[in-house]
Amino acid sequence: MPNSVFSGQEPGRSTGAAGAGAELTDDQRTAIGALLSAVDSVTGELGERFAASGHELAIVGGPVRDALLGRPSQDLDLTTDAVPQRILEIVDGWADAVWTVGIDFGTVGLRKGGHQLEITTYRSESYQPKSRKPEVSYGHSLHADLERRDFTVNAMAARLPGHEFVDPFGGLADLRAGLLRTPGRPEDSFNDDPLRIMRAVRFAAQLGFTLAPEVREAAAGMADRLTIVSAERVRDELTKLMLSPNPRVGIELMVDLGIARHVLPEVPKLRLEIDEHHRHKDVYEHSLTVLDQAVDLERARGMAPDLVLRLAALLHDVGKPKTRAFEEGGRVTFHHHEVVGASMSRSRLGALRFPKDVVTDVGKLVALHLRFHGYGKGEWTDSAVRRYARDAGPLLERLHVLTRADCTTRNRRKAAALARAYDDIERRIERLAEEEELNRIRPDLDGNEIQEILGIPPGPLVGRAWRFLLELRLENGPMEKDAAAEELRRWAREHVK
Repeated sequence: MPNSVFSGQEPGRSTGAAGAGAELTDDQRTAIGALLSAVDSVTGELGERFAASGHELAIVGGPVRDALLGRPSQDLDLTTDAVPQRILEIVDGWADAVWTVGIDFGTVGLRKGGHQLEITTYRSESYQPKSRKPEVSYGHSLHADLERRDFTVNAMAARLPGHEFVDPFGGLADLRAGLLRTPGRPEDSFNDDPLRIMRAVRFAAQLGFTLAPEVREAAAGMADRLTIVSAERVRDELTKLMLSPNPRVGIELMVDLGIARHVLPEVPKLRLEIDEHHRHKDVYEHSLTVLDQAVDLERARGMAPDLVLRLAALLHDVGKPKTRAFEEGGRVTFHHHEVVGASMSRSRLGALRFPKDVVTDVGKLVALHLRFHGYGKGEWTDSAVRRYARDAGPLLERLHVLTRADCTTRNRRKAAALARAYDDIERRIERLAEEEELNRIRPDLDGNEIQEILGIPPGPLVGRAWRFLLELRLENGPMEKDAAAEELRRWAREHVK
């Protein structure tokens, strides 16, 4: 693909609007060329169809940015001056499948071959002061469409079918500088869509960008505008932030700019006051360190970025402010903060409309995160180890990571002792798992056998007997059926009238 395809000009504007030195490097030309070549069989045809119909078409936003950064991109976003109904007419008979879920916002989705594309009409959208839904209006030029986009690094495009690179707002220069700026005034951008405030901190965590001073100032001053955005949209941005390579950066920005007060208000409250009489750990800094260490352990163990684990690491101590107490001698305690924290975590994540399994699993990890600290030097019996594994269930691997990450002491001797103790409990769990199929622990008698031995019909009594046998199994390990039956009869004589 010749380099000249990137040297076209936006009418009335030079591609040098990005400033001196904003030309594409050879690597960036190659990256953009690779992006366009990979999809040219589809986008080339599509660009020709739109051109033949008298309409413009361009690849825009994230795919262009990610190609320039050398990052893989699963999305293929396009923009056009054609309105949705006209888009449907142009792709009719050409696309393998079409969907119109986002048509009210000007977006038509389609599939061609192995590619999925979203085509959106040039548009602007804005929120009224008390509205939770944006008002969408259509535009008529690529320049105006790029101008209304969130950040300059997302306001670059490649026209189709000619592959002209368009960058009227200096996105390429900002990309090289790792800087987040808005095409226009940030106050106007954030007023148009307050979710962009969350997107700014997400990009900082995801791409390692720095917020321009005016963007920081506007985000801090307008953070309360997030209250009009739906919980689901905020949740989706928070999820992307938490799954980014460096979620701590995003969380710190949220707290520093006052954004967290409207999204995760429990987190800034972790910054407990420390005075000369009651010195104790800064719970906020501790929680961020635990999050960092959980991310590092994920990578070390070959785990994919884990939303449940990372949320649990961030929120594991949110119960401390409510349970803090000062005792004699200047000692500070947080009794039962794991129980309070589990309830608070479930409440907050529920309000953000996270899926029920995420809410439940995060709450369970928060509730269990202190359990290991009763292990001491390995004094637990096998039955206690079984219960630990049983209570964690499918969350056991995540609990291992969270518990290890929760060690932030600077005392090397203490940290090494904790690591050895946890190595020991993991080895014991592995041994018991091999010997007893720990992940499938069941009573030694099933429901039918319980009914037959006790001569009872189905009902609540069978469930009570089953739970007794499960506790017996956890306490003693596997038993022969005759021995289990004798224990069941003994239990029935004492507990059943």
